[in-house]
Amino acid sequence: MSAIMFDTHHYVKKLTAVGFTEEQAEVQAETIVGLIDDQLATKKDLIKLKEGLRADIKQIEERLSYKLTIRLGSMLVVGISIVTALVKI
Repeated sequence: MSAIMFDTHHYVKKLTAVGFTEEQAEVQAETIVGLIDDQLATKKDLIKLKEGLRADIKQIEERLSYKLTIRLGSMLVVGISIVTALVKI
């Protein structure tokens, strides 16, 4: 995942200013950085996902178009066969 800017030094300084120990503040900053890296999506991630979804949709449309063409052709053949059979009778 792409990097998201998070100033850990500034965050640690703020926590120590309100009473956290240096060690506690560093552990919390590391935890937050881990969550950001693992859980948050960036614009680049969303663009990549969007492109993948568009490709999937295009592929599905092509398959459906093919199936509908085959189905329509089959119905035309059956219809013409029925009309031909009725005309011979």
